Amino acid sequence: MKNVNTGKTLSEYNSIIKENDELYHKVARSFGMSDCAFWILYMLRESGNDMTQSDICNVTYQPKQTVNSALKKLEKEKYIYLDGAGGRNGKQIKLTDEGADFASYTVDKVITVEKKALAGLTAEEQETFIGLFHKYTKLLEANMQELL
Repeated sequence: MKNVNTGKTLSEYNSIIKENDELYHKVARSFGMSDCAFWILYMLRESGNDMTQSDICNVTYQPKQTVNSALKKLEKEKYIYLDGAGGRNGKQIKLTDEGADFASYTVDKVITVEKKALAGLTAEEQETFIGLFHKYTKLLEANMQELL
């Protein structure tokens, strides 16, 4: 069954997405970080593994130059270091002890809050929410191909 008022639904969806983005932007700023630096630390904590610059670009959908600039700043602040052979793209990004401490009182707290918010939904609601969001994204991607 098609939604007869897709314009209103789309407007509401876009408003919610922007509101969500703004929440993360505000929290990143409150921690003194750029959005990209926040997401780099977030991804390092969530992955539980070391990541490369290419991995970060792929997971955050951020341009290489944006990620590179954020990595340089995090490295200058001694929160991360790059380990291994290969260019900047191929080196593993690792948290320093100071970076792990910083992540524990910044992104770790955000992850805890996110989990608490998701816990406010039943298991079925969580599954439905993720399933529909994923389905919409795939449909949007397929339809966007017409523009690309």
